[in-house]
Amino acid sequence: MKLHSSAPMTLIAGPCVLEDEGLVMEIAQELKAQLAGLPVQLFFKASFDKANRTSISGFRGPGMETGLKLLEQVKSKTGLPILTDFHTPEQAEPVAEVVDFLQVPAFLCRQTDMIVAAAKAALKHDRRLNIKKGQFLAPWDAHNIVEKVRAVEMKMKGGPKKDTHSDADWFYLTERGTSFGYNTLVVDMISFQCMKNYGVPVIYDATHSIQTPGGGAGGKSTGGKREYLESLARAAMAAGADGLFMECHPRPEVAKSDGPNAFYLEHVGAFIRQLLEIRSVVAKFPKLLPEARDGSDLH
Repeated sequence: MKLHSSAPMTLIAGPCVLEDEGLVMEIAQELKAQLAGLPVQLFFKASFDKANRTSISGFRGPGMETGLKLLEQVKSKTGLPILTDFHTPEQAEPVAEVVDFLQVPAFLCRQTDMIVAAAKAALKHDRRLNIKKGQFLAPWDAHNIVEKVRAVEMKMKGGPKKDTHSDADWFYLTERGTSFGYNTLVVDMISFQCMKNYGVPVIYDATHSIQTPGGGAGGKSTGGKREYLESLARAAMAAGADGLFMECHPRPEVAKSDGPNAFYLEHVGAFIRQLLEIRSVVAKFPKLLPEARDGSDLH
């Protein structure tokens, strides 16, 4: 496992949920401007539905039909490739017709029907696929996720999919922290090495890993510990993460979803430059110890 390849850093960034067209375009255009000229492959992300809200009254988004139209507008007006998540196997096909990157949410990462539908749709439409490792799984448990995706790939393509993209693969895993007691997540830095040993790029989710699920006022919303985001993201880059997932917002205090852990939009460019420097330094270090044969050696 190489800590970092020569491929551009993958960055998945945008608001948690589609709030309105004006805000979405503001964020997309600002991200594109701040990251111009950097060795970063940017995917704009936003959810059309947040199906796992803490409260029944939590804002969920505009829904799939309206949301996909809005994401199409973002792609058309900015030229940015798009990532969004989906929540039922039936949604995989219509989502894959629009976006460039499908995402399976962490809570659904063990649902075989979700993974199979996602892999089939991604392969059919030549899309990328990101599956978030659930906060209830150890990193070595992710090999079962990989095996499910590869089984679909083998059946549809007769072997590993020939890469048509500029980076290492079409299929990614994301580390978003592991449950560590009530309302608390912890990021185990060996996750990146362990999951990369399964032959997939691994992304670090910098904003969901600092969530405090149900930790908002009255237990009706998600809280967050934004003050730890920078330290954890820097550590993840040093530990070998291939990219970063980071929700951002120009005004997190009024965001309709996950505001307490969203990164301030105005600082994204400066922060990514810091992370690129870390990646550059770490890439120069030789590996001194042998790799684990597989993730099972790590527990």
